[in-house]
Amino acid sequence: MKYYPVFWDITGKKCVVIGGGEVAARKVMRLLDCDAKVRVVSPVLVPELDALKKARRIEHIDDEYAGEYLYGASLVIGATDDEKVNAAISRDAKNKGIPVNIVDDPQKCDFILPSLVERGDLTIACGTGGNSPALARHLREELEQAYGEEYAILLNILGQLRMKMEKNAGVGKTWFDQLMAAGLLDAIRQKQGDRVKQIIGDVTGEEVAID
Repeated sequence: MKYYPVFWDITGKKCVVIGGGEVAARKVMRLLDCDAKVRVVSPVLVPELDALKKARRIEHIDDEYAGEYLYGASLVIGATDDEKVNAAISRDAKNKGIPVNIVDDPQKCDFILPSLVERGDLTIACGTGGNSPALARHLREELEQAYGEEYAILLNILGQLRMKMEKNAGVGKTWFDQLMAAGLLDAIRQKQGDRVKQIIGDVTGEEVAID
């Protein structure tokens, strides 16, 4: 099976997670990081989820799974350890036309979740089509070593320059190539703020904020 890779804006969208354990908690935190509205369906919650409930960051349905709890959802994640319940979640979501992921069971999924490396707004996703989560994890660990926090700063700088690049047709790629050739990334990596500003000024004539 080939999966179609996509970065999906779920800001403000209702996302339903079935299950109240540690795996469910990880899925919930990822959804909250993306500003989704999260409903958790489970009679029991691990402390992390209970804290989110008390902070009113999630909606909690204190009940066993029922198809009615999927109403209005943009996506569904099944994170229970009951195969029959997971099968019902998958079936109900697909019947309602809602994308569904069942943890560790690609055959019941419309989409699978990649292993991620995040550096600020930079996200690098590793997927193996569900064939080997261990390989995806190994690749993620290698990428974490190769792409440090300096890439978050670099992307922030490029984001500030983007509007000016777009207004000056054709300079975008030229500026990028020149900034990289001048050692911008290395200067960021070595935390040489003055050198970073000088390189940007020399190449673009612009000033940017450096976090």
